[in-house]
Amino acid sequence: MTELTTALLAAYDEHMRGLGAVRDGETRDSDGPLLRKYGGFRGFVTSPRPDLGLRGAELDELIVRQREFFAARGESVEWKTRGHDLPADLPDRLTAAGFVGEESETVLIGLADELAAPAPAPEGITVRRVTDPADMRRIAAMETEVWDEDWSWLADDLASRAADTEGFLALVAETGGPRPEVVSAAWLTRTPGTEFGGLWGGSTLTAWRGRGIYRALVAQRARWALDHGIRYLQVDASPDSAPILRRLGMHAVTTTTPYVWTPTAA
Repeated sequence: MTELTTALLAAYDEHMRGLGAVRDGETRDSDGPLLRKYGGFRGFVTSPRPDLGLRGAELDELIVRQREFFAARGESVEWKTRGHDLPADLPDRLTAAGFVGEESETVLIGLADELAAPAPAPEGITVRRVTDPADMRRIAAMETEVWDEDWSWLADDLASRAADTEGFLALVAETGGPRPEVVSAAWLTRTPGTEFGGLWGGSTLTAWRGRGIYRALVAQRARWALDHGIRYLQVDASPDSAPILRRLGMHAVTTTTPYVWTPTAA
């Protein structure tokens, strides 16, 4: 690791290991070395420190306790792990307890002032900020098409955050004409009390990929971040997005893998 990436990882561990925003209907609490929230789309468990401080049977007991807690609620849960976390056998122990590992992503961090270089959208595409629930439904429909699974839940999630005009920014890239089509969308969420903002979304319809839309959405969010006192931008990047973001100047600091437990259908 370079001196810069070491510093960025330290900043990440200090500021970006929390639960994030707690939305209507959600509750947050803690259990030993873990933070958790529940009552939303699905539960979420994370550790505020890179080392859980538990090993062996004690760690297994903690894992089973989380599984039983969410089983009693009939709620699925994501346990967020990072590649540099300890103990190193946590993923194996989660798997043994019935959690299923999803695709690993690369944690990338960039400096907003370096990512804000002008990057115009391609001809025929307009990028604009959206706050209206109807636009959030259009984003959810686009995501559903991209991922070939039901993302309708995303509309309410984005709409619930849109009122926070100083901490949340949602953008669409859309075609012109009397019936504009959303071809890509992305959003930024400020981490309260820090200089960090998270970059999310960035999905683009297949026919519109490779034209610079993704880069334009990054640049516009970075400019907004600078205007709002956000210094660092962080992404959990898919294998498709990570190379693009690294070319734009973001730095890989670790990996993250969600482990999900889902209750058995009655």
